[in-house]
Amino acid sequence: MSEKNVKKELGTFALLMTGLGTIIGSGWLFGAWKAASVAGPAAIIAWILGMIATVFIGLTYAELGTMFPQTGGMVRYAQHSHGPFVGFLSGWANWIAIVSVIPVEAVASVQYMSSWPWDWAGRLYDGKELSSAGLILAGALIIVYFLLNFWTVRLFATANSAITVFKLVVPLLTVLGLIAAGFHTENFTSHGGFAPYGWSGVLTAVATSGVVFAFNGFQSPVNLAGEAKNPNRSIPIAVVGSILMAGGVYVLLQIAFIGAVSPEQAAKGWSGIHFNSPFADLAIALNLNWLALLLFADAFVSPSGAGVTNTATTARMVYGMKENGHMPKVFGVIHPIYGVPRAALCLNLAVAFVFLFLFRGWGSLAEVISVATLISYATGPVAVMVLRQRDTANRPIRVKGMGAIAPVAFILASLILYWATWPLTGKVVLIMVLGLPIYLYYQSKEGWADFIPRLKAGLWLIGYLAFMVLISCLGSERFGGLNLIPYGADMVLIAALALVFYFWGIKSARPFDSVREGEGAERADRVVVIGFRQ
Repeated sequence: MSEKNVKKELGTFALLMTGLGTIIGSGWLFGAWKAASVAGPAAIIAWILGMIATVFIGLTYAELGTMFPQTGGMVRYAQHSHGPFVGFLSGWANWIAIVSVIPVEAVASVQYMSSWPWDWAGRLYDGKELSSAGLILAGALIIVYFLLNFWTVRLFATANSAITVFKLVVPLLTVLGLIAAGFHTENFTSHGGFAPYGWSGVLTAVATSGVVFAFNGFQSPVNLAGEAKNPNRSIPIAVVGSILMAGGVYVLLQIAFIGAVSPEQAAKGWSGIHFNSPFADLAIALNLNWLALLLFADAFVSPSGAGVTNTATTARMVYGMKENGHMPKVFGVIHPIYGVPRAALCLNLAVAFVFLFLFRGWGSLAEVISVATLISYATGPVAVMVLRQRDTANRPIRVKGMGAIAPVAFILASLILYWATWPLTGKVVLIMVLGLPIYLYYQSKEGWADFIPRLKAGLWLIGYLAFMVLISCLGSERFGGLNLIPYGADMVLIAALALVFYFWGIKSARPFDSVREGEGAERADRVVVIGFRQ
């Protein structure tokens, strides 16, 4: 079965709810606390910076999503612009980042349960990771996410839209409840001031405290573009709309969290504040029992809604990687009745269980996910400009100012990757390297055909990753480096050299005829008739 069996049943509202539902997952339950522990009250700025950066990055993928409205699109655009090698690296990074979100959402639900007023609930989480009972419960939630996607796209869309509406109401009620019950304005200026850990703390919060992790959900509408009724209209609205709406919610939540913390707790230092269930614990402390109960319920709904959505999108990613030639053919089989790639769903279910047992706490994996996501973002701004230059590329939506937006997006992604601090950046790049044997295996099956040209097309990306690891290691001590490159000069250097790698990447694009290998030729011929050229 091929992409002809994909059911085009998702409208603009469903796609918007898909993006919004993924962004407002466990990130809102933990992100405000985590960001405040790194940046203090200035965490508010971190959310605004994260939102702006994600809009720039999201715009590049919104245009790509309408050029090639394909299932699993996020893992396929680099294949179109630079061939299999870059396509594999980009797809691998993106898949690792998103498939690991599935168990994180389940862990978040169980972690909030640990604050329930019963002894058995308290034994689910020990303050650092889930217990055996907690792991079993999280595993059951992952299976529920799987089953909601197993039967049909329509069931997924209906369930997700209903869940997302609820997920919007609860955060807003949380903001209103906390502000009304106990809002301490002195928390924003006392106890070390507005930015007690300096502006480097704000920048690190963007990268590692759940900000990038949260906004990463904008990918969901792009990955479901092949199932959209009208992708030319729906994808840009869903991508940008979900980022801006969720960003507003996150900023309000951060303000409410900082104001609701007791001055006695804040006086001990924001980095020393610890909650198992941040907003629920605050609600209980303020005697808002109605809000605590609502939050305990939403601790299932918000992460589960994101878990359901990510289960859907990661299955489409595996399908897309198969279409790129990097996965077995079985993962390209789409059920002729239900319109879902069931084998891909099963693979992600297995991988999700592996991540669940390796990373048993929300914060530990959120950092890894964020950095892997940023690596995958590097190819989008380059690919969109390459594909714009080709007469064969379909451009039903042409974002104004993309010539400026794309390089800015690339620079912002590079800076945030650096802010993630050493040695985390190096560790995640190593995870990317671990996927190379899979690529080499499929190259060997092809008899190493066209191996050198494919590798040359990806030298810019190899150089870019090596540069980011090196400067992260040698950079400012504020970001975990050896301080051989001082604070301030490090970011100027990154911005300047990011532009060099950006233009190198555009120049490295392979001619269209050489990229149309296997699935590329057939797919490109089909999608070019969608929409119109401008």
